[in-house]
Amino acid sequence: MTKKAEQGRTEGRAEERAEVGIKERTARQRMAKFFVAGPPLVFLTVFFVVPSLIMIATSFRFPGEFGGLAPIAAPVVSAHVSQGLEYGFTLEAYQFFFSDILYAKIFLKSFAVAAATTLICLVMAYPLALLISRSKKHLRNLMVLLVVLPFASNFLIRIYAWMIILGPESGLSYFINAVLGALGITPITLLFSPFAVLVGMVYVHLPFMVLPLYTNLEKHDPALLDAAQDLGATRWQRFWRVTWPLSLPGVFSGAALVFIPVLGMFAVPDILGGTGDILIGNLIKDQFLGTRDWPFGSVLAIMLTLAVLAIAGLAAWFARSAVGQRAT
Repeated sequence: MTKKAEQGRTEGRAEERAEVGIKERTARQRMAKFFVAGPPLVFLTVFFVVPSLIMIATSFRFPGEFGGLAPIAAPVVSAHVSQGLEYGFTLEAYQFFFSDILYAKIFLKSFAVAAATTLICLVMAYPLALLISRSKKHLRNLMVLLVVLPFASNFLIRIYAWMIILGPESGLSYFINAVLGALGITPITLLFSPFAVLVGMVYVHLPFMVLPLYTNLEKHDPALLDAAQDLGATRWQRFWRVTWPLSLPGVFSGAALVFIPVLGMFAVPDILGGTGDILIGNLIKDQFLGTRDWPFGSVLAIMLTLAVLAIAGLAAWFARSAVGQRAT
């Protein structure tokens, strides 16, 4: 009995130590998860969730008499003065947005510019990314450096440089108008036009399309192309049947990195565009800094965010559908 009791106590202590070890490992795993996921969660909460909630609350307020926001509660002033003041919460900004088709047109124009910029960036970036991925390693590193080199200079300086390139006294304008004149076509102005806005957008966001594509194309197995060639596939067929489907994740990533920032861009249209080239980013900026109608600016920002989320959801659904079709 004594030996059995001692053996039982020994087994009990072993089980307790095992349970303690499991609890310690679980606690360490939880602590590791907290330190890994905690800082990003705090960052998103402070710099995304909280500002979004402030923006939503602001959209239901009245604009202040001299800009900004009107008080939530009635101010303590004389009766004849407080009668004309607006305070509290209202749907006035939303009603104003949905009552005028002008804002829908500006949204559509912004989406058209973003889509055109994304498409042009894709057409220009794909061959470049393919060339970089198939080059020798030392040339590859140099090409990637050249792609990111514009980031070493200030954004506004680069945009102002395009004012010189597209200006009426530039060599490019002289050449294009000389060709148009020889063809009997009226000379055109490149600067302060939709063309200049599109050129500036493509120039700024092209590296954001090149880098995801290059990262994806670099990982492709050359043996797949060799196998397709052995099976009799032409170069064009190898691209469309092998390279292009495998590069779709890079295409979707690059498209998101280009399309979404272009929607909110206001500096390029402000500097290179004309009076008719206002986009939704310019309109939001003017509401906050120009007319100082913060509630209406918040409504525009909320509508833009909802539109971007809807497009991102549709793109994710399309990507999953495409992957599922290829799998079947």
